[in-house]
Amino acid sequence: MHSSEHEVVIAGAGPTGLMLAGELALAGVDVAIVERRMNQDVEGSRASGLHPRSIEVLDQRGIADRFVSKGEKHRVVPFAGTTLDASDRSTRHSYTLALWQARIEGVLADWVSELAVPVYRGRTVTGFTQDGSGVSIRLDDRALRARYLAGCDGGRSVVRKTAGIGFPGWDPDISYLIFEADIADEPALGMRHGERGVYALGRLEDGKRVRGVVTEQRLERGDKPSVDELRGALVAAYGSDFGLHGVTWLSRFTDAARQAAAYRQGRVLLAGDAAHVHSPVGGQGLNIGLQDAINLGWKLAQVVKGISPDGLLDTYHGERHPVGAALLRHTLALTALNRGDERTTALREMIAPVMHMDGPRTWYAASMSGLDIHYDLGEGHPLLGRRMPDLDLITADGPMRVFSLLHNAQPVLLNFGDPGSLDIVGWADRVALIDAKFEGVCELPVIGVVRTPTGVLIRPDGHVAWVGTGGVAGLEHALAAWFGKPAVK
Repeated sequence: MHSSEHEVVIAGAGPTGLMLAGELALAGVDVAIVERRMNQDVEGSRASGLHPRSIEVLDQRGIADRFVSKGEKHRVVPFAGTTLDASDRSTRHSYTLALWQARIEGVLADWVSELAVPVYRGRTVTGFTQDGSGVSIRLDDRALRARYLAGCDGGRSVVRKTAGIGFPGWDPDISYLIFEADIADEPALGMRHGERGVYALGRLEDGKRVRGVVTEQRLERGDKPSVDELRGALVAAYGSDFGLHGVTWLSRFTDAARQAAAYRQGRVLLAGDAAHVHSPVGGQGLNIGLQDAINLGWKLAQVVKGISPDGLLDTYHGERHPVGAALLRHTLALTALNRGDERTTALREMIAPVMHMDGPRTWYAASMSGLDIHYDLGEGHPLLGRRMPDLDLITADGPMRVFSLLHNAQPVLLNFGDPGSLDIVGWADRVALIDAKFEGVCELPVIGVVRTPTGVLIRPDGHVAWVGTGGVAGLEHALAAWFGKPAVK
């Protein structure tokens, strides 16, 4: 049996695994991916969009245009049968980008290939053991040794199960069939609410074939439904199967909502669907996985390279587990609102006008887009712990956007005060210090306009680790906490 060594091995080359691989490769980590598929082909359309914060994250790495050029922009947010205007979110990317998962994965895979990340294709992780210095990983035909193993291998994660990490949550109550097929008759396009949940039919990009989702009459199990079951579900929902034929994709999903009890166990970490599963209502799954990866990547890289102690990895669970827990409750609520019985319909009709009011609308639009994520880094300026807005700066090198300073996934200290007034001796090899002027308005989603600070320390994931309001109090502590001990002066 062949044996290879890497600093980090990632199980799974879906969007989360690819994003994490890219982050680690940018930081100079020897990372490899294990993927069961022989290529990047995706069965069916699957996830269908990138939300504003995900697009910002890709913009922070200089690759957003690769996605935006292939998708369609929608400046509304759906809510329980109505749509809310979301065009006024304070971001350059105030839209959802309609783009099928196959396209998203393809672009990410190309990026990871440019970064020369090896992929062990046609193989799966069958087990592993971890010890004080690393993880011994078993594949079908070889063994791998790594200092850390990241499980990005989906809701049925072998990595999570082998690690013995609990997966508590809510059992399914409803099952749905999702499909792509030819239809002989003219179908009833659009979305409707049935007694138990939604039904929806829409044309695929070719304008002929149909993609649909239908709620089953009772909870069914098993991820290999039959075409006869699909026909029966369509007849129950619509009174016809519309002459369904040529089914090219058929899958079942449920409204089960579960979350890993721990995102980290020793040298094993979980991200994406391996860490949380839920109904696809709201289209959050792929997006939250990308953001798991962007939170974990730089931290894992610093630990691997000896910059930061192993304990930095505990902040990954500390920051991302609450985000996942909130998302689970969110999808449970939306699933309940999608029922079509008279009581739920009355509730939906009562809530709809409330959600169109500015306060609830802006809160919900920010929540669904990931722009409102706030990591608890203590009391202070509203920017602390939130994502740094992409401000237009004036620097010694000319005009520059904040996000362009993050392309190489390194931390940045922006000094808006007098040039030379901030000192990072001891961290100069790790943190980029930029003297800049900003003459606009600093605005945060929901919160609104905030006072422009005199300095701001931005982590590689774009979140703010320290805010200066006229002095340097707390700066050295923040630098040491997030970016390791200072080099000997």
